[in-house]
Amino acid sequence: MPRNETRNEKLKLRVTPSTRRKSQTAARAAETLPDRRRFELSAERWAAFQSAPDPPSRPAPRMARLLREPSVFERGRK
Repeated sequence: MPRNETRNEKLKLRVTPSTRRKSQTAARAAETLPDRRRFELSAERWAAFQSAPDPPSRPAPRMARLLREPSVFERGRK
């Protein structure tokens, strides 16, 4: 976003308070982070970052069913 652009448009959405906070944080980051090319962390913080677990995956029963069924290419071979 050009820095000299005037903000005169409004965006109206109904969101949860946590979604609003995330959006505001992302907007602030979008304004400040493009200038940064390098991010430095102490060894302790880097280790904490690397050891942070990924969120658990959600069950995907439809995907499991899809992978069990023969594909359209496999069905045509019979």
